[in-house]
Amino acid sequence: MVISSVTKTSINVVASPTAAKKFKPLTVNKTKVNLQQPPTKSTFISSSSINSIEVSAIYCTALWRKVTTRKHKTWDGDGVLTLLGNDCTLQDANGKNITKTKTSFSSLSAGETFKMGSYEVEVDSPITKEDYMSGRVFMNSEVVQHYSNYNVATDKPATISGKHSSVSTVFKSPLTNQDNVSLSGKQHLNTPTPRHNPNSPQALVMPKPEARHGEQIVDVVVDPHVTQFLRPHQRLGVTFLYKCVMGMTEIAGTGAILADEMGLGKTLMTISLIWTLLKQNPVYGQQSVAKKVLVVCPVTLINNWKREFKKWLGPLRLSVFVANQKAQLKDFTKGKVYPVMIIGYEKLRLVQEELKDVKFDLVICDEAHRIKSATNKSAQALRSMQTNRRILLTGTPIQNDLSEFFAMIDFVMPGLFESYNRFKREFELPIVRSRQPEARKKDVELGKARSEELSKLTGAFVLRRTADILSKYLPPKNEFVVFCKPTRGQLDICQQLLNSAVMKSMIKSDDMSNHLRAITALKKICNSPQILRNQKDAENSFLDDVILTASNDPTSGKLQFLERFLEHLSITTDEKIVLVSSYTQTLDVLQDLLRRLGLSFLRLDGSTAMKKRQDLVDSFNRQGKEESFAFLLSAKSGGAGINLIGASRLVLFDTDWNPSVDLQAMARIHRDGQSKPVYIYRLLTTGCIDEKIYQRQLTKQGLADSLMDGKIGAAENSFTMDELRDLFTVHPHTICHTHDLLECMCTGKGETLRMRAESKDENENEEEEEEIEIDTVRWISAKNFMAGQKSQPTRLQAKSRLKALLDFSHIDPKTMLATNEEMREGIDSTNIGDIILQQSLGSVVSYVFRRIVQCTEVDKIAEHALH
Repeated sequence: MVISSVTKTSINVVASPTAAKKFKPLTVNKTKVNLQQPPTKSTFISSSSINSIEVSAIYCTALWRKVTTRKHKTWDGDGVLTLLGNDCTLQDANGKNITKTKTSFSSLSAGETFKMGSYEVEVDSPITKEDYMSGRVFMNSEVVQHYSNYNVATDKPATISGKHSSVSTVFKSPLTNQDNVSLSGKQHLNTPTPRHNPNSPQALVMPKPEARHGEQIVDVVVDPHVTQFLRPHQRLGVTFLYKCVMGMTEIAGTGAILADEMGLGKTLMTISLIWTLLKQNPVYGQQSVAKKVLVVCPVTLINNWKREFKKWLGPLRLSVFVANQKAQLKDFTKGKVYPVMIIGYEKLRLVQEELKDVKFDLVICDEAHRIKSATNKSAQALRSMQTNRRILLTGTPIQNDLSEFFAMIDFVMPGLFESYNRFKREFELPIVRSRQPEARKKDVELGKARSEELSKLTGAFVLRRTADILSKYLPPKNEFVVFCKPTRGQLDICQQLLNSAVMKSMIKSDDMSNHLRAITALKKICNSPQILRNQKDAENSFLDDVILTASNDPTSGKLQFLERFLEHLSITTDEKIVLVSSYTQTLDVLQDLLRRLGLSFLRLDGSTAMKKRQDLVDSFNRQGKEESFAFLLSAKSGGAGINLIGASRLVLFDTDWNPSVDLQAMARIHRDGQSKPVYIYRLLTTGCIDEKIYQRQLTKQGLADSLMDGKIGAAENSFTMDELRDLFTVHPHTICHTHDLLECMCTGKGETLRMRAESKDENENEEEEEEIEIDTVRWISAKNFMAGQKSQPTRLQAKSRLKALLDFSHIDPKTMLATNEEMREGIDSTNIGDIILQQSLGSVVSYVFRRIVQCTEVDKIAEHALH
């Protein structure tokens, strides 16, 4: 076909009969195409001759083959051709680069054939820049067709079939109430009656599926007994999950990911859906949608799930089977008493053979980030279950990288991206590359387009709301990042360790286990050097040289701050506190500190028996501070699912590489039932590995935010790779290494960065921005410069990094010290916002970041997820 003209709304083309017979079109082209009489072969688009529109690149479908001398030639496959200036790139139908070359022409013609190195290419038809940049042209054509034809107004998805569909058909829908036709074709005299009254003022009525001939439809109404407990955002959540598992979304499939942050009631929403599917069906006269439901969760949450079913449904409505050591699986598999089974991930792997013949109508996975890859044993066991309806519950859908996100997507929507290699090539690599500070303009543009397309596609079955929603129901939450100066002894031990020949060889080693041992040693020094006393074993023999020094100076900056803090808190308030650490040895040190101060405490870690854990939690929430002032909590063993609202303060003593571990732990006290203002403190050792890990967390959260929460500018919240590799360096003279990296010019008096950004003149003189001293420029290679990458001033690099901590105020204690009289009277004159923290600063704290959770109206929750 030949393109004769181009406008913003249509492209006039002529079909080439020979080309039409050679191949099936690569994808559905959304551009309007009008056929005319075949003119002579002419250029369909030119970057130089068209003045009516601005064309930065040419994109078109093409056929390609290896150069051959055979008489009867055939094309090897479909592809996409890109012409950008003199650079011409050929990609196959999966988006993989085949070849790239320099060309002497700046236009293409339909049907034109030319050589690109060892390949022959025939140009076919143009595609839009939007389709190319989004990656739509490389995706499963059936998915694209279905997604493009979805009618948002009517909620009617098209039916697709084939090997890439996650189910054979979409939900089979009945007729409307007016079509009183029975299955036999005779008139149906009875009007379908819903199980619950849909006209009740508080009724939660589920969306109706598309009507089909031969069936009658009836309203599905959530049981009023459950509805009375649902908040507005939870009602939206139940509706969203129902639409997904019933196949009424724009992507064909029956799976969903509920990715709400901790504390929003994912368990209650899920129980509401389970109870509704167990008792109702939108098709009148048919049995309920679900007969058997499987709930898979960490073993620590099994009893919590059992209590939640009883709490919301009562003791008589539903019998729940708990798969523990004493239970006989045949009671569930063969009997009819238990429609719901709760089982741990580890137990599921052991009994998957016994469950392979059970047809589950719905499978729900709590803490679903455990399914990190398709090769994960838990994921393999879950995939063996016979079900099409799958729901994943997780507060952190993206923990480390996009490969984990793909594993969850592929579990609930199999075949959407066909394979991980394809997903990685079309989405993960462009998105990650665009987030690097040294990314070129075209990389940023491509990454942004792919990120938006991924969010758009997954938005059909992924629901994400933040904990800010709870601000209407819960007291305010203050978050502090407290930077504690290392003691002289800590610095000496770190330097002695880093300068040792053994440590240097470990750092240079390719053995990752050596790196992990070195990092763990440095983390424990940040917590307390006295922990090294317990490291006298063969595996950690490299620490022998520093253990003696550690014994002479066992304290740390964080311990000195915490001791002052606990004293002020216990004397001046009636509040209680939770102390969290990832290490049992650190909990031992904190336990000794509490005993030395004469403060009561309870403790939950990996050694605590499962049957005693909830009793400890209940006792702490019920007792006063005289019986249990502090709760020592292991981040790994008790950081998820438990409710510690008996405390209004929480200290995260050390930092984990995985941000979700810390986020889960910090969410234990800001939950339903909390009546006091909440204060959360993250302790970091200034200039040491603590800060490096925190910086890495910011980059991981920035990636998750950009896709899940749609935060503007989140793609720029990243540090350079050199900074991330700078783990084995101590900065003894900084007051805050993280603040140094931000290159923030604030005064340290509590001004938020968002206020500073909004107060600047948006129409700043561009010429002034370009007046930069030569020593502030980041130099780049000539090769990158010729490729279009421009150097970025250090000041402007810092400007983009500020967005990672945009809502935090920066506080330098030296500039905001209160007088002795103000401290005695409990007057906060420093804008820190916490009297106890102000009284505990002393000379130990070098810097503070502070953030207050802002209130949001629940009725402003974005409802686009339901449409």
